[in-house]
Order: sequence, then C-alpha cells, then structure tokens
Amino acid sequence: MLNVVLISTYELGRQPFGLASPAAWLRKNGYEVDCADAAVADLPEDRIRRADLIAFYVPMHTATRLTIKYLPFVQALAPHAHLCCYGLYAPLNQSYLQRLGVNTLLGGEFEEGLLELCQRLTNEHFQQEESAQNASRISLARQQFLLPDRTDLPALNQYAHLVGEDQGTRLVGSVEASRGCKHRCRHCPIVPVYQGKFRVVQREIVLADIRQQAAAGAKHITFGDPDFFNGIGHALPLIHSLHAEFPELSYDVTIKIEHLLKHADALVHLKESGCLFVTSAVESVDDSILSILNKNHTYKDFTRVVHMFEELDLALNPTFLPFTPWTTLAGYQKLLTSIIKLKLVEHVAPIQLAIRLLIPEGSELLDLAERDASVEKFDEATLAYPWHHLDPRVDELHFEILELVNSGTEKQASRQEIFTSVWNCAHRKLQVFHPLPEPPAPALKTAFPYLSETWYC
Repeated sequence: MLNVVLISTYELGRQPFGLASPAAWLRKNGYEVDCADAAVADLPEDRIRRADLIAFYVPMHTATRLTIKYLPFVQALAPHAHLCCYGLYAPLNQSYLQRLGVNTLLGGEFEEGLLELCQRLTNEHFQQEESAQNASRISLARQQFLLPDRTDLPALNQYAHLVGEDQGTRLVGSVEASRGCKHRCRHCPIVPVYQGKFRVVQREIVLADIRQQAAAGAKHITFGDPDFFNGIGHALPLIHSLHAEFPELSYDVTIKIEHLLKHADALVHLKESGCLFVTSAVESVDDSILSILNKNHTYKDFTRVVHMFEELDLALNPTFLPFTPWTTLAGYQKLLTSIIKLKLVEHVAPIQLAIRLLIPEGSELLDLAERDASVEKFDEATLAYPWHHLDPRVDELHFEILELVNSGTEKQASRQEIFTSVWNCAHRKLQVFHPLPEPPAPALKTAFPYLSETWYC
C-alpha cells in the first residue's frame, strides 16, 4: 500500500484545508495518509522515512520558500520517495522546484491530480519517463468535494485565535467555499493559474466542515476564499444556513472593494448573520497605482465602502501594498493621512504599513516595473525579482518602517503607538513635519476584532 505524507509549511495561522481536503480523497481510495503541519510541529521523521509520496502544499510565497528549506531534509530521510508540490505557487515556480528534485507539480484544483498521481505510483508499470511527462499540471476542473478529513491535524488551539475586547479570545476554524477569482489584478498570484475563473466548494461540504470544527471548539470561522462574493448566489445561502444552524458562531470573509460596492445591499446580510469583519485588499490610495495594479476601484470607491461599513457598524479590515516602484514619499504620507481621516488606525494591522511589492516569476508587472524601477535578475533564494526604487529615499523609508513595525510588534505596542512611530518616521523622511492629528472617535461602537495572525500576503 502506498504511504503518503502531506506537508503544509504555512497557511496564515490556519488549520490547513490544503491538507485536510486531499487527505479525504486519498483515504477514501485506500491510501495511507499522514498529515504534517510544520508551522506548529516538527516534521514526523519516522513517517517521512517510510513514505512513497511526499507532497508539499504551497498556497503562497512564504509557504513555498519554507518548502524549499525543508526539501533537503526530506530528501535525506526518504531518498526513494516521489516528491510533489501542489497549490498556487507550484506551477509558478515549476523550473526551480524541478531542479531541486520535485517530480510533480499540481496547480488549481489539485485533489483529483493527487489521487491520479497515487494511482500512477501504485501501478507496477509506472516508469520514471511517465513521471516526467506528467510533471506539471494545472487543472480547473469542477470537482465534487469531500468532507475534509482533519482527524490528524493539530488542534485548533495551536492556530490563530480571534482577539477583541467584546469577543475575548475565541478558537478559530477555517474553511474554503470557493477557489480562484474572477478578477485579474496584475500583482495577484491567482491570475496566472485560474485565468479569471473560480470554482465553488459545494455548500453541504462547507457546512459539514464548519460543523466538525464547531464540535472541536471553534467559535469563529474564517472563510479563506480570495473573494467571498465571486459567486454571491453561492455565498448568501451559505451564510444564511450557517447562521440558522450556529447562531452563536461568528465569521470573517475577504471581499474586493469592487464587489462590496456592486453588492452593497448584501452587506446587511453579512452583519445580521454574524460576520465580524471583512478583509479587503485596498492596496493604495493613489488612483494611478490602482490602475497599474488593475484593481478596478478608486480611492473614492474605497472611501464610499468605509462609510457604508460605518453606517452598518460592520468592521472593515483593509490591507495595503504601500511600497511599489510607483510609490512616492508624498503618496505614503497621503496613505497615513487617509487612514486617520477614515478612522481606520485600529483597523489596519501594522505590517500593512510596510508591505513591499513582490514580483514573482511570470508576473504581469515585470515589464512595468523594469520601466519605472531598477529590477535585478530573478533571485531563486527569494523566488522574486528584486527591485530598487528610482528614488532611494523610498527604499530607505521602507526599511525604516519595517524596522519600526517589527520592533513595535515584538514589544506588543498598540496599533496606535506603532502608527504614531510610522507617522513621525515618514514625515522626517519628507523633511516636513506635521504633528499627528488627534485621532477621531472610533468608527465602530465596539472594539475592532482581529485574528492573532495578522500577516496577509
């Protein structure tokens, strides 16, 4: 019998759906599967040694870089094992991962591909040549999902939890109701794989997955969809069913600014069904940068959404991409001023003030960045094209802001305290000092809730 080890290295502080879902598929078909989450526990050396297939889940850049660090360790323990990487970043880094010894790369809807790989490896006629021919695959097939098998994953109390004065500390579960995205934001890694398409996880499967995590102690659910309103006809019945069965369960979702405006009448359904906050990738308050990124919203659109949320007393969790080849010192100051004006200081995780544009292999932004910045050759160590701003003061500011945010976070400083330090740093760099305005009254009637894992990339 084929022995399979599925490994996750990082998934934003969540119990990995990317392990639990394929584990259900493979176990249903008789394969022995061990799941390991290196983000919260050491890798199981004994199980790796006897594995025939070792598959790393790479849904994001950080997870891929960590996977690369683990590959030599795994190869030394199980030199005979077939190595696979699956998830968004597998096809994006195909050539490099193959040079490191990865045999198979699967992108898009990967469950069926993993099952077929196991079937091929089990076949006595399977040859290495066939493995090479099937080394890379992106599937956008519509799948009938199975209930994710979370039986051997670490307990929920080892993952991110919900923080907020009115909520206390709640255990958090996570689900996916859809994958992919309709949109084609130029900096997004989803676009090269899904090409403007998205795929839903059947409602009964999502609800059953929530049910099993609630039984395990979850009091809050994070929907990991890139955009929860990609399929609003799927999303609204889902949250109504969720609230009807679990009226005490809260949740959060991610929705694009464009969709928040298009489906403004649906926001009240979020509020009434237990949604505590909505994450939205605002990225910039500069319309020219938003156009370059193909975000399909403007700064005015963003301000409209902020006011809509304030009227509903629903929390908005905006994320930003403040450092790009097109950022200016004045533009960064405008971002900080806008955050104050819109009463969002407590809503913005400090790391969001220091995020720098990542240009991965195949990025649609590469040509534009080369025109407007100093871009170096692809760096395999970071899986990105390093770039330097034409105004060196912007790169200096980024370094200083990142240091301030990291230091403040380590000292457990408040968001207001870190923001004040960032404000002062930015104005020193501009050589024009404006004292920090008195913060306006909070937009929310209650404390802003957030997850203890604040990184978002």
